[in-house]
Amino acid sequence: MVEKRLLLGGEFVKTDNLVEIKYPYTQETVAKVCFATEEEALRAVEVAKEGAKEMAKLTPYERYNLLMKTAKLLEERAEEFARTLVLEVGKTIREARTEVQRAIQTLLFSAEEARRIGGEVIPIDAHPNGRGKFGFYVREPVGIVSAITPFNFPLNLSMHKVAPALAAGNAVILKPSERTPLTPLMLGEILLEAGFPPSAISVLPGFGEVGKVITTHPDVRVVSFTGSRKVGEIIARQCGIKKLVLELGSNSAIVLHKDGDLQKAVQKTVLGGYAIAGQVCISVQRVFVHEDLFEEFLQKLSSEVEKLQVGDPMDEKTDVGPMISPAEVERIQGWIDEALQMGSKLITGGVSSGDKVSSVLTPTVVSLVPPNAKLFREEAFAPVVVVNPYKDVEEAINLVNDSDYGLQVGVFTQSIDTAWAFIKGIKAGGVLINEGPNFRADHMPYGGVKFSGVGREGPKYAIEDYTEIKMVIFNLNG
Repeated sequence: MVEKRLLLGGEFVKTDNLVEIKYPYTQETVAKVCFATEEEALRAVEVAKEGAKEMAKLTPYERYNLLMKTAKLLEERAEEFARTLVLEVGKTIREARTEVQRAIQTLLFSAEEARRIGGEVIPIDAHPNGRGKFGFYVREPVGIVSAITPFNFPLNLSMHKVAPALAAGNAVILKPSERTPLTPLMLGEILLEAGFPPSAISVLPGFGEVGKVITTHPDVRVVSFTGSRKVGEIIARQCGIKKLVLELGSNSAIVLHKDGDLQKAVQKTVLGGYAIAGQVCISVQRVFVHEDLFEEFLQKLSSEVEKLQVGDPMDEKTDVGPMISPAEVERIQGWIDEALQMGSKLITGGVSSGDKVSSVLTPTVVSLVPPNAKLFREEAFAPVVVVNPYKDVEEAINLVNDSDYGLQVGVFTQSIDTAWAFIKGIKAGGVLINEGPNFRADHMPYGGVKFSGVGREGPKYAIEDYTEIKMVIFNLNG
């Protein structure tokens, strides 16, 4: 069993606050990690002040070069990172390898953006009082960025915050989920090995008191959080006057219109609904199928879902591994039971795979779920897909929008007019035509509306939040 120390300003610190990290599949302890307290968090902010000064001295090329070196180091340790992801998250080894490769791409895109940070000439003399004046703005790093990340993508979602923040010239304090601190700490190791200023890098596993320090401290200028709506609302209330980026939950939908490709919609529902045991904010949770295709879709979907191999995530053949904990299985089974009591129909799945592996839920399909059921309204974050029929485009749009969330939606249709009606009518951060809502390219602007969050990720767009605009005006009137 390994023991990991927290990373505070480039120094690996041993504390007495040791927390066990468990393998979700067997609940066996795989590591013990030194967790931070409020005291370490306060120290990290003080060290980060010096780190921000060091980062600001680096040229864009130097930041680019350091990020490229980090990408190379991650590539060299890719399989080690992947196997650690399996142990702390419970995702399958194939899913873990994909996450590592995505994290490398996030690094590469961030490196490229480091060399593109610029400004803009502002035509001051377009104003009546602007004669003889020349203006432009430049972007400067904010100073200290606090990043708080969830358990489901501990490497790549940490990278989506850390890499752009460093590309912009900031110091970073990363607080990973208390359930999955191992790969974020390994990320800290390779950032230091690549040559980033030690005082600019802290990784603080911890609980709420650590998060409160690094979100409320006045010297922290940006807080970037990915996680639940509940915690996001707490952070929004307490963080004070600073920039805030929130990537929160969703109950993302697929719409299959009567002219859509049924087989492709089934394929994308399976791919998007059960990856990482459904524990993805853009998982396919709600599927709305035109009434003409409803019964056929249900039959084909259930047939494909029942083919999924459930079991040990280290097995190369496994499609669906465990949820993060037995408690989460118990929660979602309660939601399924509630829906069934309200008249829904269980098509397949819905049970734990056995007494020994109580953190594994069989991939589940439930149909005819009423809009007031938790399975419809809340974020399931589980391998469960709801399938309901609809009559026309207007009804489908209303069903999709009947949600507090609005992250991404997939629509299957062969008509450009129908596609455009959905694009215009759906309230979401992204509408994907003939693709599932779970698709994400790591350089695109990614984020939601309503309670799905504030701001956008993707290195180019994150850097806008991790920099400040400084306006410069020359009076040339003599």
